[in-house]
Amino acid sequence: MDKKKLVVIGNGMAGVKCIEEIIAIAPDTYDIVIYGNEPRPNYNRIMLSKVLQGEHTVQDIILNDWSWYEQHGIRLHTGETVTRINTQTKDVETASGMTESYDILILATGSSPFIPPIPGVDKERVMSFRTVDDCTRMAQYSKQYGKAAVIGGGLLGLEAARGLLHLGMDAVVVHNAPFIMNRQLDAQAADMLQRELESQGMKFLLSKNTQKIVGRSQAQGLAFTDGSRLDADVVIVAVGIRPNVELARRSGIYTNRAIVVDDFMRTSVQDVYAVGECAEHRGISYGLVAPLFEQGKVLARTLCQQETGAYAGSIPYSQLKVSGVDVFSAGDISGEGMQTAVQMLDGVQGTYKKVLMQAGKVRGAILFGDTTEGTGLLSLVQRGLT
Repeated sequence: MDKKKLVVIGNGMAGVKCIEEIIAIAPDTYDIVIYGNEPRPNYNRIMLSKVLQGEHTVQDIILNDWSWYEQHGIRLHTGETVTRINTQTKDVETASGMTESYDILILATGSSPFIPPIPGVDKERVMSFRTVDDCTRMAQYSKQYGKAAVIGGGLLGLEAARGLLHLGMDAVVVHNAPFIMNRQLDAQAADMLQRELESQGMKFLLSKNTQKIVGRSQAQGLAFTDGSRLDADVVIVAVGIRPNVELARRSGIYTNRAIVVDDFMRTSVQDVYAVGECAEHRGISYGLVAPLFEQGKVLARTLCQQETGAYAGSIPYSQLKVSGVDVFSAGDISGEGMQTAVQMLDGVQGTYKKVLMQAGKVRGAILFGDTTEGTGLLSLVQRGLT
């Protein structure tokens, strides 16, 4: 009996995790073909900051090397961008003219850096921080230039700034909110983190809105809405991500902010599924790894015709080491009607703990400096929200 052909568009963490699950459950079910637009096998995008900071090489963060694909009979086409899906004839076409038919199609197109419409954002030496190639460019710039500005005080912006410091550049983080990592932390934890990062050499401009990037053809600095300016030779834009949905939209697959899926990761078109940052489930598209892996497990079991519970959504959480500092955040930390159940600050040890409740249930938690209670608190948040 011939195997069905499973085509995956996207060679990132979410799509390949789903394939790993399929191989573990029923390795002989599908003939698998994967298209990736980067010229390398699957790697851990989360670890890019460690590459930039010199702690790892690119080879260190490869998750599945070429031999893994070969071992499992997977045809991997790198450096290929799929530009068309014909859902009637069930085939795809790439920019270089390659075509492939499919029985089952998984869209794992991920996301791209969100580039806000700031005048001058298209100048030379203005870039995002998303790929191995971005790391390479930043390292090259550091050999010629000394001053960098990072627009965005979330995790990605802080990691980029830490990498630039390692490369010997002066790094200033520009953030439009009054404190850094404001989606994961409260003002107290953010202030503790900022002071630690400042001790490492990082600088901050908070509650600053960038009006334009100055310079003729190349970036020379930032101008802010309050009239002030900042000199910078290199500008990194790290303000968020945007799901890659254009291919699906052009192909007649229903999209909202991302590709809309049901509880089994099915799109509006039969035999077409979506997983990862490009998928929108119950109005939410997730940019964290844990939800993407949870989606991949449900999709794998569905495609292998194994009994599986529906994907009911995920509790967002982050357990991170930001420039050597342990930080944990889970659930809702700023919702209406939230009450602080526990709040403990140890100024000597440099630790902080906060637990939030709503209607008698644990809804969110923040840990700084010591995250050993993270797993237990996450369990409480998960149980509280079910």
